[in-house]
Amino acid sequence: MKISSIILKPIITEKSFDLSSRGVYSFKVNMKATKYSIAKEVKRIYGVDAVAVNTTVTPGKKRRIIGTRMTVKTPRWKKAAVKVKEGQKIELFPKE
Repeated sequence: MKISSIILKPIITEKSFDLSSRGVYSFKVNMKATKYSIAKEVKRIYGVDAVAVNTTVTPGKKRRIIGTRMTVKTPRWKKAAVKVKEGQKIELFPKE
């Protein structure tokens, strides 16, 4: 699910679900994306104001191919944690 050329997809895990209650949302983003461009794209797509954007580059890992001794390395990727203005919210998770 590619949302745009900057924000590729939201990261939906238990940790990101817990952080969303505090107004912090995680996204997989393009490696060349800057913090400013990520904040601008979140404003355009979701209509919320970003207070802070923290980015990390996650290195690739070695994965073993089942049934062989061969390993492959997964590519590295960039993750952005976006804190939105208090009182605003992004609906990423389904309501139960």
